[in-house]
Amino acid sequence: MAHIDLGVDETLFPGISGPLRYRPETAKPLMELAEVLLRGPHPLTAGERELIAAYVSGLNECTFCCDSHSAFAAAQLDEGVELVDRVRADLDTAPVPEKLRALLRIAGAVQRGGRGVGAELVDAARAEGATDLEIHDTVLIAAAFCMYNRYVDGLATVVPADPTTYANTAQRIVRQGYLS
Repeated sequence: MAHIDLGVDETLFPGISGPLRYRPETAKPLMELAEVLLRGPHPLTAGERELIAAYVSGLNECTFCCDSHSAFAAAQLDEGVELVDRVRADLDTAPVPEKLRALLRIAGAVQRGGRGVGAELVDAARAEGATDLEIHDTVLIAAAFCMYNRYVDGLATVVPADPTTYANTAQRIVRQGYLS
């Protein structure tokens, strides 16, 4: 049960869904940001951007966001859940392109604190072919997910235990996005 009365059945509106329904005027810009960052036109695939969100959420130990975005990434990556699990378990040995690994390292640095992103991480990403847009948006995805994670966990929202919940939501997100 959440720390505050969200005015909804939390089993029907778990995780971020309850707080978004509680305060629709803040939900709109939060979901618009997620839509732009994770689904809008971009050189990184939607699956790669969802993987960044899942990775940061895992580092933040936000079960709802990590499980959600892991499912969303898996649904959009050819390698599926196996790749997501390998990235989350050990970024250094995960079978991802070096550019994505470098961007995930930047995301991890943002998760620990923005000042942890130094020239060496940016230079390493550029050396692997990352563009300024990809670096910018990696930092913004990581920062946004630190906020989303704290929003969900700070209100102690309900976390579904059934993994099919996340897989079902993933199908909706892939089809309709975050603004539906």
